[in-house]
Order: sequence, then C-alpha cells, then structure tokens
Amino acid sequence: MKRFLFISIILGLCQQALFSQTRKRHFRQHEVGMFLGGSYYIGDLNPTAHFKLTQPAAGLFYRFTPNYRYAFRGGINFGTIMGDDSQSDNADQLQRNLNFKSTITEFNVLAEFNFLEYRISNDKFKFTTYLFLGLDVFMFKPQAQYSNQWIDLQPLHTEGQTKGYKLTQMAIPFGIGVKANVSKKIGIGLEWGPRKTFTDYLDDVSGTYSNNVYDSNTARKLADRSKNAGNNIDKQRGNPRTQDWYFFFGITLNFKLNPQAAPCHAYDH
Repeated sequence: MKRFLFISIILGLCQQALFSQTRKRHFRQHEVGMFLGGSYYIGDLNPTAHFKLTQPAAGLFYRFTPNYRYAFRGGINFGTIMGDDSQSDNADQLQRNLNFKSTITEFNVLAEFNFLEYRISNDKFKFTTYLFLGLDVFMFKPQAQYSNQWIDLQPLHTEGQTKGYKLTQMAIPFGIGVKANVSKKIGIGLEWGPRKTFTDYLDDVSGTYSNNVYDSNTARKLADRSKNAGNNIDKQRGNPRTQDWYFFFGITLNFKLNPQAAPCHAYDH
C-alpha cells in the first residue's frame, strides 16, 4: 500500500511538472517592431572589407512567438549598398576605377532559435542570444556616377550581355543577434545578418570587357573607366566565380501586442 501511494505521488508530481512545462513553453505572443542600422556589400568592388562604405538602413517586422526557444518573423528592409575602386589600396582595382551604388528593398521570412529561454514580460527569461535563417526576395538597381548624374547600369549591358540580369532576386538571409526586455511590453535587440545572393551583378561587375552592346557613348564610358580605357576588350573586368553578398546590421525595437483570450491552462503571460 505504501509503495502504491509513493508511486502515485511520484506520478502525480511528474504529471504536474510536465503540465507546467507544457504551459510554460507553449503560448502565443505577437510583436511588431522596427529595425534601424546600416547596410553594406561584399563583391567585386569590395572583396573583403566588412562594414566598408556602410549606408543607413531601416525596416519593419512582425514576430510570432509560440515557444520560449523559437520564433517566426516576417518583414521588409530598406538600405543602400556602395562600392568604389578608388577607395581601395589594390592596384588592380585602382586601375579599373569603377564605382556603383544601389538601393536594396527586401521582403523576408525568418525563423529564430533562442539559445536561452526568452519571452517579453517574463522577468525570468528576459535575455538571450539567437540565430536566424530564412528566405527573402529583394530588389536592386545598380547605378554609376557619370557627369554629375547617377546612371542606371542594367539597361546598358556593360559586359556585352545579350540579356539583362534580373533586378528582382532571391537570397538566403541568416545571422546572429541578442535581444532583451526593457519593460513588460518592449524588447530591444542587436543583430547582424549576411544575405547570400545568387547573382554577381549587385555592382554590375562580373565578367570581361566587351564592345558587343556598346550602343552609346555613356555605355562605353561606364563599361570601361580604367586608365587604359579602350584597350581592355576581352580582359577580366570582374570575378565570375564568386557571387555578391549584402548585409544588414543594427538595432531592433519590438512591442508586444495585447494577447488574445487564452485557454485557462495557458495563463503564463
């Protein structure tokens, strides 16, 4: 009888612990937020220098959190990326003498994994580092400065392309961040996120010099701005073996929305 009573008590405690864990870990939290920071790129005009020529960036997002360990997020970001051979100390880049800038507009869907249990409004779980991974669609439009104007490069076919590259592309965003509570309804974070693209034309530079599609003086000037302009046909202009990357980094500020009515067993807000 004593053994049966002991087992019953243990099973009851285990059931209560499992119920408490389920109640704690499964909930629904909705947030809206904003992102403020910077954007930059790695590619033919900036092969290795992170944060070089960083430009302002901003965004908005919605986050759905069903668990202390993970969340899902969707949002839109706006930024600008730039590259300029004249800012390099590499002799080949200085000789090439190209420059560009491009606006970036991206729509993303991300999954986040928290290393520590985290939830806005809960003082026991108010800080974590996290990883994120997802998919995005982004739009870009490379331009170069010529005669005190910024000229769209894609229509000029500066490398003799028979067909222009697409200005809407897919990318894989991923990265790392930290987030913490600042009040019962507000959280703040800091994150850095590379975007792996599938194009080498964020900067309009990829292959070789060509004169196949130079149908205007502007196109010729923007295709070859080197100190040896006109004598580079079929020589290497960019590196087609690598694709371009762009990056967003900065601060996030998010606000917990008022929760909807929940079942009585999910009262841990």
